[in-house]
Amino acid sequence: MKRKRIDRKKRSLARPRDWESLADTAFSRDLSRHRRALAKLPEASVQRALLALPESFTPNGIVISHTKKWAFVQLYTPPEGAEGHREHLCLVDERLPEGEESLLAPGDEVYVEREGDELVVRGIAPRRSRLARLAGPHERVRVQVLAANADLLAIVASTTHPPFRPGLIDRFLIAAMAGGVAPVLVVNKLDLAPMPPEAKLIYEPIGVPVIGTSCVTGEGIQELASHLRGRTCVLAGHSGVGKSSLLSALDPNLRVITQEVTPDGRGRHTTTLARLYVLREDIRVIDTPGIRALGLWNITPDEVMFYFPEIAEHAVSCRFRNCTHTHEPSCAVKAAVSEGKIPELRYASYRRILASLASEEQITPGRARPRES
Repeated sequence: MKRKRIDRKKRSLARPRDWESLADTAFSRDLSRHRRALAKLPEASVQRALLALPESFTPNGIVISHTKKWAFVQLYTPPEGAEGHREHLCLVDERLPEGEESLLAPGDEVYVEREGDELVVRGIAPRRSRLARLAGPHERVRVQVLAANADLLAIVASTTHPPFRPGLIDRFLIAAMAGGVAPVLVVNKLDLAPMPPEAKLIYEPIGVPVIGTSCVTGEGIQELASHLRGRTCVLAGHSGVGKSSLLSALDPNLRVITQEVTPDGRGRHTTTLARLYVLREDIRVIDTPGIRALGLWNITPDEVMFYFPEIAEHAVSCRFRNCTHTHEPSCAVKAAVSEGKIPELRYASYRRILASLASEEQITPGRARPRES
């Protein structure tokens, strides 16, 4: 009779997970199936698939919202068998090529065809403008497009709960300029605290309109509506600043869900997907989820100062042509900061953004990475 070795360990039936080296296959038990999914189609097959899509088309709808292979589209002229001008759930043609940025975003103009009982998105028109940010590490694309074909970006901040944060506002200004969208700063919650003096002192001199609002008292709502009338606007900002409340104030018929901030002043995510709303008075608003970090795409450290007009204005007087305005001697920008010609908050924001772009993941040195929305 074979004796059992007491010191022999029992064999584990569970397969160990190596999350570092096997990250791509950690969630698949069928490795051969996973390898087939990663296999690339022959180039001839890809070309045949692309040729099946229309070469030229006239857009007949606009994307309201989307998630992966489905999109809600408002059709300009409903196809035969479709009802009215309401939103239609459409399948996104899997042959549409996806590049380094999001395939679809609210505001995209698309071409929709009927195939049997389904409506299918067959074409996407070139974007006139966009609001985009660097995608997260687990996204399929490099650039996450939050909104497309917008005229305005309303950067929503609050007087308190959460506090006024010029750093995030400055990042949104850069994203707006890079995407061809005109910015406007909306400072909400005037019923809780007065508007921070730096809001107007910093941003109005560089040409950014500043509008103060309160969704409780109604202050500034009509002024904001007049600014948005006849345009497509993106509402963007930190979580909890009151973007959904502003939507309800602009058009009470929407009945948008709102939430209170947490006891420690952190915002809650009310909006989970970006969505286009058509409001009264010919106002179109793309509401985006609140974010705590905005990674900038396709901007080098050398280009940052051109997104700060007051810094670029004084940079021409620096002693060195390649001056970074951080440590060099005879720097006209640092002198302008000392003389009060450039606000210290804006200069500090410039230096933080410069340092974050120099890091691989756009994390400001010495700071923990903010949680993504």
